[in-house]
Amino acid sequence: MSDISQRIANLSPGLRAQFEQRLLQMGTSPTDEHAIPRRADRGAALLSFAQQRLWFLEQLEPNSPLYNISAAVQMRGALTVEALARSLDAIVARHEALRTTIIAPDCNPIQVIAEARPVHLPVIDLAAHPDGEREVELRRILEAEARRPFDLTRDLMLRATLVRLEEGEHTLLLVMHHIAADGWSLGVLYRELATLYGAFAEGRTATLPELPIQYSDYAVWQRQWLQGEVLERQLAYWRQQLADLTPLE
Repeated sequence: MSDISQRIANLSPGLRAQFEQRLLQMGTSPTDEHAIPRRADRGAALLSFAQQRLWFLEQLEPNSPLYNISAAVQMRGALTVEALARSLDAIVARHEALRTTIIAPDCNPIQVIAEARPVHLPVIDLAAHPDGEREVELRRILEAEARRPFDLTRDLMLRATLVRLEEGEHTLLLVMHHIAADGWSLGVLYRELATLYGAFAEGRTATLPELPIQYSDYAVWQRQWLQGEVLERQLAYWRQQLADLTPLE
């Protein structure tokens, strides 16, 4: 495998999808070796290695918030809660990873893609609180939501809470589990939320480019690619890197 091919293969699923989409726009197709095909069957699939690692850690320490990814977004000006809720629902419908649960029959974990369903969006009104108490209560709410664990067997991997501070000032808390998202994903979430909300609030039809692949497509491709000679080459590298370490007793 050439250096450039290795670098392409090591891209995250999201960056690979962007890279392949850009190639298609330029009239160039990705090489067959590294193109990630979209699965015709949208049923259950094996986990990616990253998902399997996080699922394993969840078994070691159940109900841990350690792998929650949270972000608070300040929203100023007139806010249409219905448009915001529709935007969150559209994002969950668009990204299968956010509605993927993990089950483990016979201790062999697989990912199951659920049908799209609405995101519960509680609205907490703090406008009646004095200014000093309002900020304290906001921090308490944000911390509690950020630390609330996910149930990987049943929950959506995206939660939202809207806090109203006063007229025209809100804070939106978004929490995702790392098994479905990463830091790069937050940028995607912000951009798509802004696009969808802007359209829905104005009564327009929201349009986003079709996703070329979903995360489960990557997981299946990764399992097929990382085996045989490719796997042995990866293992050989790490055996060499760790060869001089003293074994633990």
